[in-house]
Amino acid sequence: MSLVVDPDERERTVSRLREICLALPETSERLSHGAPTFFVRGKRAFLMVLTNHHGDGRFAAWCAAPTGMQAMLVEADPERFFVPPYVGHRGWLGVRLDRGLHWDELAGIAEDAYAEVAPPKLVEAARQSASS
Repeated sequence: MSLVVDPDERERTVSRLREICLALPETSERLSHGAPTFFVRGKRAFLMVLTNHHGDGRFAAWCAAPTGMQAMLVEADPERFFVPPYVGHRGWLGVRLDRGLHWDELAGIAEDAYAEVAPPKLVEAARQSASS
């Protein structure tokens, strides 16, 4: 089996995503379905990182997304964005992490994912800390 992405590069990418996600209020990480997954208050997942999920050949993040965002991004750039299995029907977005990383964009996508599942008070706290 060929590697989807170099293990060192994968770990660097996961570490950077971890920093972004865990900087948001009341977030945590644990494995879910064998993948690093980020949760709000330990309950609601907002982003997970998958490598070659069921042999799909992708190194990608799956995350909650605002209504309409999935369709817009998949249509605009199908090389980088896709509809993930299992959660795509709920509007979740698949983001390729092996097709050139745009960290500001990824941070925004992670923040949007967080805002989709976090209670309004936490979203407001996150926005306050981001603007200060």
